[in-house]
Amino acid sequence: MTKHTKFRRGFTPLEKTICLLNKLKKYIVKAALKPSPNSLTGFTLIEVMVVMIIISLMVALVVPEVFKKFGKAKMSATYAQIELFGTALDSYRLDVGSYPTTSEGLQAMITKPSGAEDWDGPYLKKLELPLDSWNHAYHYESPGSHGEYDLYSLGKDNSEGGEGENRDIVSWKGLNQIK
Repeated sequence: MTKHTKFRRGFTPLEKTICLLNKLKKYIVKAALKPSPNSLTGFTLIEVMVVMIIISLMVALVVPEVFKKFGKAKMSATYAQIELFGTALDSYRLDVGSYPTTSEGLQAMITKPSGAEDWDGPYLKKLELPLDSWNHAYHYESPGSHGEYDLYSLGKDNSEGGEGENRDIVSWKGLNQIK
């Protein structure tokens, strides 16, 4: 870097902030090591305020990005759980001959429904149905509107539609629905 701070295209706000913090650190260390006229050393109020402002700016830039990643991780975990349910439902169908009906629901993978003679479950490791990442029950319909069954989470708001974390996560779309 040159004496004047210049940024190339493509630097993220976090990288820019780190660069500025490194320059500020050099300035503060140089100022701290330089003896003052009356032999008192330390930071001036302005130096402390500049550091506080830079830290505040860094937090303002970084925290929203972290929360976006956290929300996306919850959506990915919910999609992974739906895929695991799909595998368990396929095992159920291989044994019984059909997917559980809507009235039997996902509970049919844990407890034997009446009339399922070849049931060889439970098909889930735990003996209780997991909830989605926002502690809502998964929705199951068979026959489904989009295939032999529809399995979905209504997202954070637990209502149809929405954007971001409120978006529905469904079994009939691929992983690209998380982006």
